[in-house]
Amino acid sequence: MAGLQKRSGYTPRRAREQRAYRLVQVGGGAAVVGVAGVVLAVAGIVGAWLPIVAFIVAAVCVFMFRSVTGNR
Repeated sequence: MAGLQKRSGYTPRRAREQRAYRLVQVGGGAAVVGVAGVVLAVAGIVGAWLPIVAFIVAAVCVFMFRSVTGNR
């Protein structure tokens, strides 16, 4: 019994929680930057590339968060 191996693909619960928390922080920050960027783009202060990139980052974080918190 000493030679047992861990399950492949297993991620400890604490690591999954930390990853989910980081994704929420980054995604939320990107969403705030995106909204502020849209307002500033409408005002002509910044270009439209900033909110577009921020919203893409936020969307990627949402999909990654869903995969981390999915059913096991």
